[in-house]
Amino acid sequence: QVELVESGGGSVQAGGSLRLSCAASGSTYSSYCMSWFREAPGKEREGVAAITTGGGNTYYADSVKGRFTISQDNAKNTLYLQMNSLKPEDTALYYCAAGRFLWLCPRLRPADFSYWGQGTQVTVSS
Repeated sequence: QVELVESGGGSVQAGGSLRLSCAASGSTYSSYCMSWFREAPGKEREGVAAITTGGGNTYYADSVKGRFTISQDNAKNTLYLQMNSLKPEDTALYYCAAGRFLWLCPRLRPADFSYWGQGTQVTVSS
């Protein structure tokens, strides 16, 4: 069992920045796929970015490439998402997720992830 707790959400104006954090605890494995997803009202949950804990390989949705950066601090068991140049369409509830199957990491599909946090709200105003 893995517990995930997100923090760092908030309200910003378009063009601003936020950094989300996800603290992980519980069972540990040598390698996980750690990821960020988001869900806007009336829309399906979508993958934003992912990183493999062992090799540090990163994957991004096209909509956030060049603006968002996923990173990790393995010593602190913490995942981060640095979000720059935020747009109103980035407004959503952001979730941290963990999956045990690294080969599924690039797909950024919710069904591939077993553990989820409760989410943190990001609101971007124009």
